[in-house]
Amino acid sequence: MDTKASNHHFIYTDWRLIETQFDPNQSHSRETIFTIGNGYLGTRGSFEEGYPRSLPATFIHGVYDDVPVVYTELANCPDWLPLVLMINGDRFRLDQGEILEYERQLDVRYGILGRFLRWRSPSGKTIDIHWERFASLADEHVLGQRCQLTPVDFNGLIEVQASINGYPENQGFNHWEDLDQGKIDQGIWLHSRTRGSHIDIGMGAKMTVVGVDSSMQVSTVPGYPTLSATFMATAQQTVTVEKWVTVFTSRDVEAPVLAAQEKLAHLPNYKTLLHAHKQAWDEVWENSDIVIEGDITAAFAVRYNLFQLLIAASRHDEKVSIPAKTLSGFGYRGHVFWDTEIFILPFFTFTQPTLARNLLSYRYHTLDGARRKASHYGYQGAMFAWESAVTGDEVTPRWALPNDFYGEDIRIWCRDHEIHISADIAYAVWYYWQATGDDEWMRDYGAEIILDTAVFWASRVEFNSQQDRYEIRGVIGADEYHEFAHNNTFTNRIVQWHLEKALIVDDWLSRTFPGRTAQLAEKLQLNTEVRSHWQDIINKIWIPYDPSTGLIEQFEGFFQLEDINLADYEPRQKSMQAILGIEGANKRQVLKQPDVLMLLYLMRESADFPYNEKALQANWDYYAPRTDITYGSSLGPAIHAIIASDLGKSVRAYERFMQAAMVDLEDTRGNTADGIHGASAGGIWQTVIFGFGGIQFTDNGPIANPHLPPGWTRLKFKLHWRGKWHEFDLRPQQISPNIRGVIFDLDGVLTDTAEYHYLAWQKLADEEGIPFNREANEPLRGISRRASLMLIIKDIEYSETEIQEMLERKNRYYVEMIQNITPKDLLPGAIALLKELRQIGIKTAIGSASKNAHMVLERLEIIDLVDAIADGYSVKQPKPAPDLFLYAAKQLKLPPEQCLVIEDAAAGVEAALAAGMWTVGLGPTERIGAAHIVLPNLANIKWADLQAQLTNVTL
Repeated sequence: MDTKASNHHFIYTDWRLIETQFDPNQSHSRETIFTIGNGYLGTRGSFEEGYPRSLPATFIHGVYDDVPVVYTELANCPDWLPLVLMINGDRFRLDQGEILEYERQLDVRYGILGRFLRWRSPSGKTIDIHWERFASLADEHVLGQRCQLTPVDFNGLIEVQASINGYPENQGFNHWEDLDQGKIDQGIWLHSRTRGSHIDIGMGAKMTVVGVDSSMQVSTVPGYPTLSATFMATAQQTVTVEKWVTVFTSRDVEAPVLAAQEKLAHLPNYKTLLHAHKQAWDEVWENSDIVIEGDITAAFAVRYNLFQLLIAASRHDEKVSIPAKTLSGFGYRGHVFWDTEIFILPFFTFTQPTLARNLLSYRYHTLDGARRKASHYGYQGAMFAWESAVTGDEVTPRWALPNDFYGEDIRIWCRDHEIHISADIAYAVWYYWQATGDDEWMRDYGAEIILDTAVFWASRVEFNSQQDRYEIRGVIGADEYHEFAHNNTFTNRIVQWHLEKALIVDDWLSRTFPGRTAQLAEKLQLNTEVRSHWQDIINKIWIPYDPSTGLIEQFEGFFQLEDINLADYEPRQKSMQAILGIEGANKRQVLKQPDVLMLLYLMRESADFPYNEKALQANWDYYAPRTDITYGSSLGPAIHAIIASDLGKSVRAYERFMQAAMVDLEDTRGNTADGIHGASAGGIWQTVIFGFGGIQFTDNGPIANPHLPPGWTRLKFKLHWRGKWHEFDLRPQQISPNIRGVIFDLDGVLTDTAEYHYLAWQKLADEEGIPFNREANEPLRGISRRASLMLIIKDIEYSETEIQEMLERKNRYYVEMIQNITPKDLLPGAIALLKELRQIGIKTAIGSASKNAHMVLERLEIIDLVDAIADGYSVKQPKPAPDLFLYAAKQLKLPPEQCLVIEDAAAGVEAALAAGMWTVGLGPTERIGAAHIVLPNLANIKWADLQAQLTNVTL
């Protein structure tokens, strides 16, 4: 099955992302989105022929080089993509000539990026061009390109120039020293070295032309070796150009140039290489794929995010890890954060455990750097860097440079105070061990990580003799809007948990591998006194938890900070820290990302303290509304989705899940150009498996307690647990609803006053000189008058007085327009259904955001057919909040689950689902597809028809 969904010039199929239009303004984000790789390297989706101001990049794991301010960064390696086409004297470029047809496809099943163009040159020659590239998963040192050229309306001379560009830049900084280059049989090679870290790279390339006789030449311009082929092309005949590239670094072999040359000389043909590459991907997806039916956008988005993780994980190198932006962009300089262990690692642990082992082994190999950091700050043991690269030494920049020439530099305190990462890594080690039973790795690697970081915590905590408790002061928790917190609960509890597990590991090691215990005891200076100290900390560390309410204070004094209502700042397009300033956010109860909720999620697996249903509900109710979930941290939505799923909030869970799933595909945060949001990608997997799949682990293996989102008809995946594969094929349960009340939206359901709303807004916009048309009117469906105005005026600044005047003016225009509305304006089927419901005893209500609902109902002469009216005066929070429909249900004296809402707007469907009600959506699926039933309209609809369809609905 290969169904499709479309959005933002993208089409999503089961396995393919299809771009249907080239948008130069989106070129940088699309370069990220179309990244390919193979676990050894990642290459951004830049064009082979180049494009003005593009950001081409190939990053190879472990190839870091020195750089001012930020210490070190992944070096943008020599570019293997350049393939220049000269068409009868005109150079093929997308910023010249005319694009007649365009399509770009990323096949995530096989890691193949393709592009098709029909291009007319400035001199009027039309040609079809098919591009294809892949980074071999079967042989990580091999890269392949293919270009098929078909002249449409001319015979002429074509020249193809295949090059290696030895002058790559990291946004203006070149890390490479050109050492040598040359030619070999049918090919070229390049030898370069990083300027500071002295890592050598060797690359080789060769090219063939199939379908026509051609002449081949070699050019050795310094730093830019090139193969050129020239041939006469004939209209309607296809010529195929194939290019192979090999790459090695001195991290891999002693002589990378020789290795690249030898590999190039013995490569099979393109078809054979591609076949082996596809076979390797088949093996990977056999264990890692997730099948979702009933939601093609979610199905592709999940596979896309997993693909981006799979191409970022090294298969053969345990001294590298996955950077926060994977190998797809310049963001965060290729540094490694807690993102890998907490968000990304579970996917690999349960589907590719060998890769998970590699990722965790990286932390073992950086222990010496962690020890140097602890010593620098005056502590014992190992204190892992907040941002890590090659050695494990701290590479978080001390300062961030302001955008304003005259602004103050901003001190980055994460390197000093965000210390929970040492326990986060121990957490990942523990659960890898629990999931795999890999005792050998735990003996040789994991135990030392857990124990030496425990030594650090024992030196970092402070004993408060007056309170007879241990405290951890001056930290940054998961929520980075608060930079100097005392007794952050997330940190205190994860440290307590860490020390609990350290004692267990030490006991296990003593029983099972006494020789290794003796080695570590001597190396780390472990003894009974140290163990006693750990136990004392476990017993006495302060956890500010109120068992009577289940509420947890995020840190000491958090509840005394100024409270905040984030709704007061809507609509907005930037973070609350950007709005309030660093100090303003510090002084308020606003969160960048989940902190207490993150702690509860981490404790959820084994139901460890303080995880319980009471605490989960209480803390969700308190902290979720105070979290800057839209523009704070991209790490937050997936965690919110899982917890919302646990609480039975399926609509909210799905909303947050899709927020995470589409963060790069839709560039919702405006920073996809910096690279893939790796932690969010990992969180998506956790949401699907642990949230929607409801997976829990028992002594007998994993079990599922699914609660699938509305519309999902199947969820299928595999998990590896203690040496065995467990397959899950989950489907929703059918339930028969007991509906006793129907709540109708007004506009678009019973009558169509939407046109009058549009005309009134259009008149207002014209008077204000604001661009507005029918397309801009679509997002206004179902939302309040004020929210509509905010969308129309966007960033234009108006005073509150001016806003109120415009709201009143628009309403005046609307009221004037609907004066002549009559029962003839009722939509087909509306009056018949209302009368049938009245006859069979089903209660009815109106749930409309309009403040003119009463007047419209009177003019339609149906006010006697409804039992209750909820309108724009009834509640403060408009749709998509559930308040309006909950108010209507209360007026009908019915529980939400016994109510059916009929809506024509996405915001209304979302509000009804959030209220826990059944939904019928009227209109196109792309607008109201989340509804339980989707109909074009109410014409000829009987209550029995709706009941029959609802009986077949699955939840």
